[in-house]
Amino acid sequence: MRPDIRLQRPLSLSLRLTLLFGIAAAGIFIIFGSIISHSTEIHFEAGDTNELKIIADTVEKALADAETEEDLARLKVRFDDILVGHHSASLYVAEQQQGPIYVSPGPKLAKIISADNVELGNEATFRWDDAEHSYRVLIQIMDEDQPNGRQYTIAVAVPIDFHLQFLSAFRRTLWLTILASILLMGFIGWIAARRGHAPLHDIVDRIGQISANKLDQRLSPETMPNELTDLAVSFNDMLQRVDDAFQRLSDFSSDIAHELRTPVANMMTQAQVALTRSRTIEEYREILYSNVEEYERMAQMIGDMLYMAKADHGLQNNEITPVDFATEVRDLFDYYDGWAEERGVSMTVQGEACVMGDRGMLRRALSNLLSNAIRHTPSGENVHVTLCTSPSGKIGLTIKNPGAQIPSEHLPRLFNRFHRVDPSRQQDGDGAGLGLAIVKSIIDAHQGEIQVSSENGNTIFQISLPNLLPTNG
Repeated sequence: MRPDIRLQRPLSLSLRLTLLFGIAAAGIFIIFGSIISHSTEIHFEAGDTNELKIIADTVEKALADAETEEDLARLKVRFDDILVGHHSASLYVAEQQQGPIYVSPGPKLAKIISADNVELGNEATFRWDDAEHSYRVLIQIMDEDQPNGRQYTIAVAVPIDFHLQFLSAFRRTLWLTILASILLMGFIGWIAARRGHAPLHDIVDRIGQISANKLDQRLSPETMPNELTDLAVSFNDMLQRVDDAFQRLSDFSSDIAHELRTPVANMMTQAQVALTRSRTIEEYREILYSNVEEYERMAQMIGDMLYMAKADHGLQNNEITPVDFATEVRDLFDYYDGWAEERGVSMTVQGEACVMGDRGMLRRALSNLLSNAIRHTPSGENVHVTLCTSPSGKIGLTIKNPGAQIPSEHLPRLFNRFHRVDPSRQQDGDGAGLGLAIVKSIIDAHQGEIQVSSENGNTIFQISLPNLLPTNG
């Protein structure tokens, strides 16, 4: 059994932005809170240390001035005065030989001095905790270089319970405030993201109104934020392409139905007429011959449509070989010679040109253009083909034929499928209206260009192809 694999739906943009905004705010607030908390702790520690050093320095100075035992005895009163106003500070003074000289009420500083983890003489403060209270302690050692030649140990301690309680409450309040701020910033970020995505919701609403019957909907880039302007422009361009393709498809379907209806109707009418009474074998043969002509016309039209479909989707198997246009044109002259002579039309070619391309496709394009030119050239006139190679290396081919001028409004649509300048000529051997569309498709497949002009009684088709012939060397 294969496990049931379910794709997890991605988070919404609003939620993503809210999370990113919240994470960024949390990082900033946490760093800010840590700095404040650490700075406050350092501030209290520096205050306690300063107070301890003041007491220790004052005691050290008093001891340095004491030279006799009587002076030392009087120092006890002096030490009491020093401790006044110093936040319940405790003092312990001991002489190396005589032992303790002064011990104030409070923690057992002698026990602290004798502890194994206490390093004497570094004049650094440290924290000491007993069963009930916490203290900041400073220990100083006076050298034997004193005037009285004695060595003293001074230990000073101040309780820091109040500071610790304050810091604990301060940190609790600070982190609760930071947590509330992070949640508030996340909520504000969510609101900002929702409001910032309002143009996207408008785009979605406009897209929701689009249907096959309403492809004229467009977005207004000038009303969009700068970040969405390119999206609106690209969407409008895409919608325009879809509209054009849908319109071409609709027209193409309509044209196919119209083109197929005519031969089917003709064959149906002939068959119904033939069945109205008994006829001779010759009459039935004529009806069948007429139907064969309609079948051939339908087969040609279907073949042309399949060819166009393959060309549009790049499904043609092109065989790229050198193509001599002059030779191909002369071969087509031989092919159309009988038909042209019957119509009283002459054909001439001038120039030489070769190009790398699919010979069959290019020959078909030339054939369609020549047959079109012969069909519309009056009797006694000439179809002239000119070949040349421009200095830039492009191959030029021009087919010129005299005849009725094509109205200017028809020229841009002349290469459209099923387009006819004169719809009444549908049955006059004029094909299904796909000949010039096939020519355009072939030229496009060879990265070329084709243009048409009609003026002064002449219609001119001009083809320009890139010269892809390999150079020697």
